[in-house]
Amino acid sequence: MTTPENTADHLLLGCMGLGGSWDTTPFTSSDIDAAQAAVEAALDSGITTFDHADIYRHGKAEAVFGEVLARSAGLRERITLQSKCGIRLAEGDRPGLYDLRASSIVRRVEESLQRLRTDTLDVLLLHRPDPLADPADVADALTSLHRQGLVRRFGVSNMNAAQIARLQAHMNLPLVANQLEMSLHRRAWLEDAVLVNTAESAANGFPAGTVEHCLNNGIELQAWGALAQGRYTGAAEHPQETATLVAKLAEAKGTTPETIVLWWLRRHPAGIKPVIGTSNPQRIRACRDAATLTPDLSHDEWYTLWISARGTALP
Repeated sequence: MTTPENTADHLLLGCMGLGGSWDTTPFTSSDIDAAQAAVEAALDSGITTFDHADIYRHGKAEAVFGEVLARSAGLRERITLQSKCGIRLAEGDRPGLYDLRASSIVRRVEESLQRLRTDTLDVLLLHRPDPLADPADVADALTSLHRQGLVRRFGVSNMNAAQIARLQAHMNLPLVANQLEMSLHRRAWLEDAVLVNTAESAANGFPAGTVEHCLNNGIELQAWGALAQGRYTGAAEHPQETATLVAKLAEAKGTTPETIVLWWLRRHPAGIKPVIGTSNPQRIRACRDAATLTPDLSHDEWYTLWISARGTALP
């Protein structure tokens, strides 16, 4: 039986879908209205952490969110704002690349704060590893941002255990989160735990020990792509057997298919926090039970979902 939970957010709303088109075309008042509807649906569903990145919609996702904050007195104090930097989109003849130079980090944060119309980010994540980055240089930039009160906490995204440890060795401030693609569809992080000493291990590709490193060091795991683009919850093309199983579990437990897919992540002992990327208010509200209730999946139900999604028995 599920029970209400009164702890910190168990879900984050990913804001990549806000702000209109994926180009530099200015956003419109209808884009602001759509962003406000998504924010209100999240708040109604018990979600108060909002995940951004400086590149989302070429900055427009942050900008429309800033407009929503300007419309809503007191809203900023009720929510947690998280953003990311470190990816630079292609521009002219320059390809898209990664940039974690100290000066770039500081500039991107200042620009995000301006777009979001706030003085402080609650969390800043480094979006992708930059092979040219000097970890001491990165650490100096993050420490300076914290000292100025521009960012309260820091984390990373898409990094392995060794990369996290190398950066942390140069910092006194703790890295508090690592955001990875994790879902019932993208399971390399989980397969890594059971493919040891099998022929499939080398092909899995997930950096061994990353989940365990985060667990051992109190680093929150955030799962982007958590709803798997609707593959199990009504997308036009989806794995029918697993989608049917998800629907049956949802009906039996009096909840939604979205909740079952998110409960599957939350049931893992790593305390995974799913990031839901939809901007559709109806679909956001379909995740309410996943945000507010203890995951109601038994040991056998959890494994049955996993084995169904992988399409073959465990080794």
